[in-house]
Amino acid sequence: MEFETVTEGLEFPEGPIAMADGSVILVEIKRQTLSRVLPDGTVEVIAHLGGGPNGAAIGPDGAVYVCNNGGFNWMLVDGIVAPHGTPGDYTSGSIQRVDLATGEFTTLYDSCDGRPLRGPNDIVFDRDGGFYFTDLGKTDGEKHDVGHLYYATADGKTIRRVREGMITPNGVGISPDQKSVIVAESHTSRVYVFEITGPGQVEQLVDRWGMRRNVLGPLPGYQSLDSLAIEADGKVCVATLINGGITVFDPETRGTEHIAFPDPIVTNICFGGEDMRDAWITASGTGKLFKCRWPRPGLKLNYNG
Repeated sequence: MEFETVTEGLEFPEGPIAMADGSVILVEIKRQTLSRVLPDGTVEVIAHLGGGPNGAAIGPDGAVYVCNNGGFNWMLVDGIVAPHGTPGDYTSGSIQRVDLATGEFTTLYDSCDGRPLRGPNDIVFDRDGGFYFTDLGKTDGEKHDVGHLYYATADGKTIRRVREGMITPNGVGISPDQKSVIVAESHTSRVYVFEITGPGQVEQLVDRWGMRRNVLGPLPGYQSLDSLAIEADGKVCVATLINGGITVFDPETRGTEHIAFPDPIVTNICFGGEDMRDAWITASGTGKLFKCRWPRPGLKLNYNG
């Protein structure tokens, strides 16, 4: 696939949001910022958020809501920047709200039912104005937290755990018909499709025989999944680690298509433009933002910039 490099020198970009003015808002996890990339490649810092800003989304009020994983340690291997472990100053993860006009931010949530959020990762708003987000967990090199899927309201008043005990849940999206929430697990390279039964409520995924239903994948060999975006026809585009690129999962055929990009740590994709076929891809290991024309239109989110 042909693509252009919009900008480089980013410090582990993630969470891209295509804006109506042609700019892309994204986080720089290592830099600890919410930033804006202009069409000419210029980068402007909107807010210094601290910790590890990760997934991001426009909310119903026009603000940006950020999953902050609390921070990572960092390493450089063969010119590729990669996160690992938990830094000594880590306290918890959080959900932050950023005012785009002023750069001011507040922390909406840092716990649920008295349990601290560990590593919030990705976020998507439903049409009711609430949002689902994943918590990947943290690791200390000896043990790794189990992960969870959460649902919360944008007013900072209500948060609840929707699914417990997932294995590194990462990307999250909502299907075109708004009837399913879709979650990618990093380490298992599986994609789960949960039927939504009410705002922040999903069906049980395991039938009476203990068999898991509505699961796509896993991918063969040594590959991991990161964040995702949905196409207008329901295909699920998941950023793929190690085998760097975007893997497209087709829920109808249960097949996959891999579109390669030159970075082993491709972390996210977003869609925009008048026909929703402009795609921006975060190449985090090399600190670049790519742009290309996608073969099919992406799904318009419930709230856009």
